[in-house]
Amino acid sequence: MVILGLDPGTASTGYGIVTVAGSRLRSVDFGCIRTDAHTPPEERLAAIARAVDLLLEEHEPTAVAVEEVYVGGNPRTALAVGQARGAVLTMAGLRYIPVAEYSVSQIKTAVCGYGRADKKQVQTMVGAVLGLPKPPTPDHAADALAAAICHASTSPLQASLKRAGLKA
Repeated sequence: MVILGLDPGTASTGYGIVTVAGSRLRSVDFGCIRTDAHTPPEERLAAIARAVDLLLEEHEPTAVAVEEVYVGGNPRTALAVGQARGAVLTMAGLRYIPVAEYSVSQIKTAVCGYGRADKKQVQTMVGAVLGLPKPPTPDHAADALAAAICHASTSPLQASLKRAGLKA
């Protein structure tokens, strides 16, 4: 199984490709799609969509794992992240690739065992789980890899229950 993990944002969308073979996880690629703040929003979203489409074409994932929007203190940030998520979901939808969405807390719990782990802990644990020589950077890429790891560790039963709107 190949999973594309994404941490959407208009300035920086983190991505991470993870392969799953039995209980072994391996990182294939990771990084960030960056856009310039002075570029019109529609062009930034188009750039994100094009870059995600290239990742989908190159790696042919069987699933996409996306971090849910965290609506914290700044509604403008939440809106911008939501727009980036829309671009990401659209590209996966056009290729009929299933998308799984996970909260930040779910992702951190799956990777660190603690839903309030800090960025450094997430980076360290992602590196350890994937056997990387050092923790992945930047943190948006580490978060995307963490989303992919979370998806890989979610049982098929849990995924089915979530799709049905039920809790395990």
